[in-house]
Order: sequence, then C-alpha cells, then structure tokens
Amino acid sequence: MALIYGAANLAQGGPADPVLVRALQLDLRALGYLAGAIDGQFGPHTSQAVRRLQFDLLNNNGQSTRNDGAAPVAMTTYNQVGVAVNGVVDAPTAASMDALLNDANVPRIPSTPDPATANKAALQSLGALAGTTTPLPFMIAIFRQESGCAHYEVAPAGRTDGFVVLGLDTIEGQPDQITSRGFGIGQVTLFHHPPQPSEMAGIVSDPVANTTASLKLLRQKFDTEIISNDPNQRADDHYAEHPLLDLRLCKYQPGDPKYLNDCVTCAAALPKLDITPDTPCYPGANFDYGPATDYANPSYSGVPDRSAFPCDWPYAVRRYNGSGPNSYNYQAIVLRNLLTPPVAG
Repeated sequence: MALIYGAANLAQGGPADPVLVRALQLDLRALGYLAGAIDGQFGPHTSQAVRRLQFDLLNNNGQSTRNDGAAPVAMTTYNQVGVAVNGVVDAPTAASMDALLNDANVPRIPSTPDPATANKAALQSLGALAGTTTPLPFMIAIFRQESGCAHYEVAPAGRTDGFVVLGLDTIEGQPDQITSRGFGIGQVTLFHHPPQPSEMAGIVSDPVANTTASLKLLRQKFDTEIISNDPNQRADDHYAEHPLLDLRLCKYQPGDPKYLNDCVTCAAALPKLDITPDTPCYPGANFDYGPATDYANPSYSGVPDRSAFPCDWPYAVRRYNGSGPNSYNYQAIVLRNLLTPPVAG
C-alpha cells in the first residue's frame, strides 16, 4: 500500500498538509525515530527524525553499538537508491519507508488507544515487584526522572501519541546517529535497532517486564559499579565519601518490613543540600555540576545528602545513568524525587 505522503516531498519550511505530516510522524514514531510531538507540523523535530532514519538506511547494518546482540533486520536492506541525509521525505526516502512499513519482519513500537489507563495499570503492578533485592522507592524515583512514571506517552491537547515512551541517545556533535534507545517506564536501553521480537514483546511492550529489567539493572549497578579495585569501574563519589566502608544494602535486616522499603522515611530524615552549578560533584573532584550536556543551568535545593544515607543505593542510582557531570545531576534529581514519590495506582 502506497504511503499517503509518498509523493508530497515533505520538508521543513515547505508547504505541508497537516494530515500528511501527521501520517508521516505516526510512521516515524512506530519505526523508532520520533519521540513524541505528533502534531501535524513539519518542524525541526520531524526533520531531525527523517535525517536519523536516512542515516540508518545508509549505515545501520543491524549490529549493536555495544554488546547486546544484533537487530532482527538490517536497516540498510531497505535503502533505496538515492537516499541522502537531508531531512526531506523525497522519493527515495518515501520508497524506503514504504518497504519498511510493508515488511512484517520489521518490528513497530507499540501503542495503546488509552495510555492513561494503561499507565495506571503499570503503576499498580509495581507493588507486586517489591522484593528483597532492590529498593522499589529508589526505582520509582528513577522512573519519575526517566519517564514521569509512564510506560505510554500521554499526549497534550492537540497532539497524538499513545506509543511507548521513547528516549533517543546521540553523541554530542553527531545528532543524526542514534546510538541507543530507551524504552518505557524504566527507559530500558537497547544499543541495536530495531529490537528483536522477544525484546519487543517483553521490555518494550510489557511494563512489568520493563520494570523487572530496570530493577535488575539497578541491582547490577549496586553490585558491580560502586566498589572496585579498578578506578575506571568504581563510583568516585562513594570512594571519596566512604572509602573504607563495605557495600551497605539497608540499615534494616532482611525480614523486617522496612528492609529495602522505608527509603522515603530515611531520605526525609537526612540533612539537605543546595546544589549550584559550581558545586564540586564530590569532595576533591576537579569538575562541578554544570553546566553539563543535558543540564544547562543545574540548581537543586533540598537534595538529601547522599553521603548521609545509611545505604549505598544513591551511588547505584548515579551509575544507572552513567558517569560524568550528567550523572551527578541525574543523581541529585532522583534523590530529590525520592522525597515525593507518586503513589502506585
């Protein structure tokens, strides 16, 4: 079936029927190149999504940018002669999209007609995941930062969405190349595209599977990326603040109802810090909070002092996001989120 916008030569700054642009945006969203903003307007956001698709048609051979396996198909397979990275839905680009959208082997980002109800169900499911390995309150604070505790995007008035929340990561200075994608409530990251069918059915489509993967990842960060003999692997903030302490899971013992569950109370009782852009990221650090790549003017008041926590989960929270100044900003926001977590359901 031919695309309704296939012959329209859509481009930023040119005349564009909103109906055709909306159809294009829906397809870009389903293919994993547009994060929200289905509004019928061909602006810079849509132009960039087209450029990223075109880049993949020319370069994405299905391999991972890390080590998480290959994609089920190579995007280069669908490249039609004449595709260029120009942000224009010209004839070669439209033909390539038509080939992608008409191939059942190409997975699509799922959507729901009622994202608000689906998100409520996702939040209700979180209570069943509270266990003995990972503190759910910390995870919910992370979800607030990653996705607003939403697995499906709820569009503002005048826009369309309902797709799984999608985060697109690029390298600074190379905006056309998507290096990884975060999916759903926990923004579980894949370094290949498109996802495998099992990944689509699991962590992408299923909020419980997505949350379970997020909990597992946070515990992995706790176990392997806080204390290490390798200075490139350990958490520098923990090393600076608690160099002689072993890992601390919780001040309560297993079997106590508060074990890995009373984090909000703990955080509320701690001293609070006011962080500004020139605050060092940790004692002795040669860099501060900002401005950082994703945080132009970082300033946070009332942040629970991570060094005063009776556990080491604040350091795992930062490593969940990575390293460098961005991760310290992320950590500060999540720790502040911990004071006012949403109520599941």
